[in-house]
Amino acid sequence: MFKNFDEMLEEIKKCDKKTVAIAAAHTPTAMEAAVMAKAENIANSIFVGDKATIENYLKENHPTMINSFEIIDTEKDIKKASEVAVKLVKDGKADILLKGKCDTATLLRAALDKEKGLRTGEILSDVLAYETPEKIVLMSDGGINLYPELKDKISIVKNSVRVAKGLGYENPKVALLAAVEVVNPKMPATIDAALIAKMNQRGQIKGCRIDGPLAFDNAISMEAVRMKGIKSEVAGDADVLIVPNIESGNIFGKSLTYYCNYRVAHVVMGAKAPILIASRADNSETKMLSMALGVISVQ
Repeated sequence: MFKNFDEMLEEIKKCDKKTVAIAAAHTPTAMEAAVMAKAENIANSIFVGDKATIENYLKENHPTMINSFEIIDTEKDIKKASEVAVKLVKDGKADILLKGKCDTATLLRAALDKEKGLRTGEILSDVLAYETPEKIVLMSDGGINLYPELKDKISIVKNSVRVAKGLGYENPKVALLAAVEVVNPKMPATIDAALIAKMNQRGQIKGCRIDGPLAFDNAISMEAVRMKGIKSEVAGDADVLIVPNIESGNIFGKSLTYYCNYRVAHVVMGAKAPILIASRADNSETKMLSMALGVISVQ
């Protein structure tokens, strides 16, 4: 189990290199992330986008790395860049898909194309990893599914567990979050959580330990668990937090960055390859860490 992102990066350096296809790569943060990943021996990258812009940027900022990347020229055509990047992954020429200067909808539209895309039949979900002083914790889903139903939450759990396994959690502890730790018929999130926890107990969801509903404090604080007398092998030390809807996940995720100043990374799971849709506001380090998270999530 990696205690922090630095340990994760050091382990990745020992492994065979994966390749990231960057759709619409002509944006500084995406290019800087690729340069950082290359320099740190984390991953290789293929730039798909406006060749003139990409070459000029590399010449001005990283002249020694001008020949370190394959560049596929699609000019500034975002749709074409997305389609070409997806094809690189589909054809096995790249292992991971990264959003550059294109909107998420355009990239996912290409990735989910029935004939040319990366569909598996599973739903996609965003898995956020954040680095606490104690360990790396995962949270999902704050980026894709608006109001997931029971079956969607089961897929969200499974996608998150795949990432947790890559991080070294052999039997990750998964907490289904709600506002309270008891089942309340007027709060659907508590009912879904109880059902999923029971499915796990009966062996219908394998490879992890699940409990819920759990309020956030009960999921991450042993002190709160003791004070409330909760008996659970998950409570107080959850490795994965599953939020009830996109608003809670989005607010939670951004508070980690803007209030806690935690380092974070994102990966979208459920397709044939990890997809990285870091926000346009994310810095180069976050995008590089997302590349690394994608690397350890490749199945």
